[in-house]
Parts: sequence; structure tokens; C-alpha cells
Amino acid sequence: MGSLAPPRSPPPATAAQVGGSTHNKHPSPLCADGLRRLFEAQQRHLNHFFDKLDFRQALAFAQALLDAPGGVFFSGVGKSGLIARKLSQTLASLGFARAAFLPPVDALHGDIGALCSADVLVLLSKSGSSDELLRLVPCARAKGAFLVSMTSVEGNRLAALCDMNVHLPLERELCPFDLAPVTSTAIQMVFGDTIAVALMAARRLTKEQYAANHPAGKIGKRLIFKVKDVMKKQEELPICKEGDLIIDQLMELTSKGCGCLLVVDDEHHLIGIFTDGDLRRTLRDSGEAIFKLTVGEMCNRCPRTINPDAMAVEAMQKMESPPSAVQFLPVVDDQNIVIGIVTLHGLVSAGL
Repeated sequence: MGSLAPPRSPPPATAAQVGGSTHNKHPSPLCADGLRRLFEAQQRHLNHFFDKLDFRQALAFAQALLDAPGGVFFSGVGKSGLIARKLSQTLASLGFARAAFLPPVDALHGDIGALCSADVLVLLSKSGSSDELLRLVPCARAKGAFLVSMTSVEGNRLAALCDMNVHLPLERELCPFDLAPVTSTAIQMVFGDTIAVALMAARRLTKEQYAANHPAGKIGKRLIFKVKDVMKKQEELPICKEGDLIIDQLMELTSKGCGCLLVVDDEHHLIGIFTDGDLRRTLRDSGEAIFKLTVGEMCNRCPRTINPDAMAVEAMQKMESPPSAVQFLPVVDDQNIVIGIVTLHGLVSAGL
């Protein structure tokens, strides 16, 4: 059997291959000055948008959304589609009941059924020449919707086909090839979000209304949750009477996870509180004599309290207020009857 032939050397690389390989393996290093110049250039491009924006168009657009008798739909493809989806979600969070994203391709395959003659359809496109949006226009017009284009190229086809056009002035993309949509999408986002804030003011949206649309977020919880929503109650409460010996209440003090005892009378009126800190201090000062003392002799008879209908965030603020922070607040009604206890741990666990 003959020996294997030696491996053949690869052919020499072409100049283009060398250049491509070098570019991939040895990218230009990043530097602070280069990044600073990029941010300054983007700032100039954004300033061009602010300087050239037609505020009469912006006002007309905002008014069209505010006066829409039906829903407000946004549509777009590519990066503009992502912005369109985000703006629809922003309006939905502000209480526009039928603010939604309408994917142009899906719309042509049935989703346009969501559109009716009372609706506004906003079409986002930098060039105004997206085939998907141009095909959607006659179908949306047949449904009777009011069509608004939001574009950056003058004299585009989409603008000519819509009932209203908003021109978003674009100097150029930050991309060195003037191709990647990095400045145009920033402009779309800035314009759309600013209009959304204007609509908040025009509709006199309150914090409570805004919070109602964000129940899972920290903002919503701070504005929605009341003390009665987060307090411990009934069998969870560490209750004792003022005549009880502390030795008999040690289990109650430690087992309920509150770090205190709520001292009440026979009608459940709050008399005071006794904390595990009080226990340590009394033990230090009195020694074994502590076992002969009643809870009433050692409790704080002027504790901070809170009403069950107070906001939970108010409870947290009261806990942290001077002269010293506390870890819990007894919850009492207007007759000073104990109905619960709210703890700092409970507030934090609730997301506040």
C-alpha cells in the first residue's frame, strides 16, 4: 500500500479575503473620544428634529387621537413596527381602551377585522414606501378608519394615501452608511411618547387612574394598596392583656413573627405595645425580676398606629419617621380597637 500524499497547501488568500478576515478578527478598538463624538452627532441629529418639527402637525395629530370616537391602532414593519407596538402599549396603559398594535401582514389575513369606521390607524414608516403598509391602506380605508402616516421622507407614497401625515424631520441616520434606523426610530419614539404625555394632561389622568392600569408594578402598588390589603389580622395577631405576666407571653411574642405584643383591654382597645427590644432592655435592667412583671408595667402606652384605610406607603413612611424607625404599626379603627398589624417585612414582601 502506497503512502498518503502530503496535504496540499491552501491557495493564497485574495486581498478581499485578507481584508475581510482582518476586519473580523481585529476590530477597531473602542475609545471614549470616539463614543463622545457619536453621542454628540446623535444629539445634533435629534436637535435637527426638534428645530424642524411642525408643531401644527403635532397638535393636529394629538387632537385626532384625543377625539377618536373608537380605538387607536398603530402599525409598522421592521424597527418602525417595534416602535408602533410600544406606542400602542403606552396609550393602552394611559386608559385608551382600544389602543393596540395591528401587524400589517396579519391584518391582511384577517386581523383587520378589529378595525372599524370609528378608529384611527397610525402607520409608521421612515420612507413611506413599505409595501406591507401600502397594501394595508386601501383595506383600512374600506373599513372607514381615519388614516395617519408618520414618515420622515418628503413626498412619499404613504403620506399621499392617508388622511393626515406627520412629517418627522430626519437629518440623517447616525449609522456611518446612513442606513441602519437608529436616529429615525429614536425620533419616532420621542415624538410618540411626547404626544402620549400631552394626552395624559388633556385627559386629566390622575395618579390613581394611572396606577389602576399598573397594578403589578411598584407605582401601582404604592398608589393602590391600602393598609388593610397588607396587614396581618385575626389569629395572626400577637395579642395579650396588660395584666399578663411576661413569662406567660413569651411564646406569643416570638411565634407570630411580628416582634411585639399588642396589649389590649377586654373590648380589644389598644393599650400599648411591648417589643422584643423592650424585653431585652428590661431583662438587662431588672434581671430575674422581669418574670414577676406584667406586660402592662413594661409596655409603651403611646405607640404609633395607623388606620386600615390609610395607604400602605403611608404606613412605611410612618415607620421610617423620626425619632427612630420601627418595624411594625398596630392597625386600629376610629374607636382605637385593634384590627390588625402591618410590618415592614410585610410591606417589602408586597413590593412596596
